[in-house]
Amino acid sequence: MKIGIVCYPTHGGSGVVATELGAALAENGHSVHIISYAIPFRFDSFRKNLTYHEVEVSAYPLFRYPPYDLALAGTIMEVAEQHGLDILHAHYAIPHAISGHLAREMLNGDGTNVRLITTLHGTDITIIGQQRIFQRITKFGIRKSDGVTSVSNELKERVIETIDCGAQDIEVIPNFVDTQRFTTDCCPDKRGHLAAPDEKIVMHVSNFREVKRPQDVIKAFEIASRQKKARLVMIGDGPDMGACKELARELGVFDRCTFAGTYDAIWELLPQADVFFLPSEYESFGLSALEAMACAVPVVASNTGGLPEVVEDGVSGFLHKPGDTAAMAESIRKLITNEPLAKKMGEAARETAVSRFRREALLPVWEAYYERIMSQPAKS
Repeated sequence: MKIGIVCYPTHGGSGVVATELGAALAENGHSVHIISYAIPFRFDSFRKNLTYHEVEVSAYPLFRYPPYDLALAGTIMEVAEQHGLDILHAHYAIPHAISGHLAREMLNGDGTNVRLITTLHGTDITIIGQQRIFQRITKFGIRKSDGVTSVSNELKERVIETIDCGAQDIEVIPNFVDTQRFTTDCCPDKRGHLAAPDEKIVMHVSNFREVKRPQDVIKAFEIASRQKKARLVMIGDGPDMGACKELARELGVFDRCTFAGTYDAIWELLPQADVFFLPSEYESFGLSALEAMACAVPVVASNTGGLPEVVEDGVSGFLHKPGDTAAMAESIRKLITNEPLAKKMGEAARETAVSRFRREALLPVWEAYYERIMSQPAKS
């Protein structure tokens, strides 16, 4: 198949999923074309069958805001014409699904054989899709898609409840993880660079936005580490980073916190963690938690969104109500003070990642879904 994949290039779940899916499809012999305004951070430009197409946006003085959605539609149209795309897979409803539909319209009928599939990742529904000005546009993009998928059952139900999608079916296909790259021995031991030999490592990875509740990470760590020597490793960057550093100073744990910034090869660091901590207000899936689980790291997280579909409470980690930092701190304390428990949960986490979410199991699901959509009449 000839497949176009449209995604955001920034650090975040949707871009990771789109790029990893494209790379896996290319390895399976499909011709894959990644379309975005910058090279996605996990894109391998030297991989066979995988091509990147940059969306160039003109900074014309007449436009107060560059018309990215129109430039994207034009780029999609050109790629579809030049490479004869069978599938256009839009990750995120706005503007990718809308631009994909517009590109098909601009092809004047020549694009009717290009099937448009939209994958909903969460914030395109829970945040952007709930804004009055975008709600009907999101609905339009979903209805004009030949196929729509969501990353969790919880997100599917949320879409049905909040957006009138008519008779549009939504297929649940969870995110996957490369369990050969994300594993317990995937890199040289870097623990000496992250913490002292006698320190347990609590790790958090996010974009440091309010929905991730990164300040709760600091609060819970301060409580959990009162009786056990530990280090908090915060990976990523975002608007709440400064507030997190200030809170760490106020609580007297700044010298036991490492703010590592953005680190693309996260699979090199995750195996060094003793606990992965994700106290988000909402997660449609929780890809970072899954990647930690693949590295045999137990997870402490919120029981929100799609996380309970990934982390089994009491088996591969502990789940708590968002904002309950005291309960989360107690779960972290248990794991950093009880090595047999942490090892048992880490092994269960790895088993879950391998048995349910490994790339080799879910890639055929995507290929079968593409084939099914292509066998059906295209949306007009």
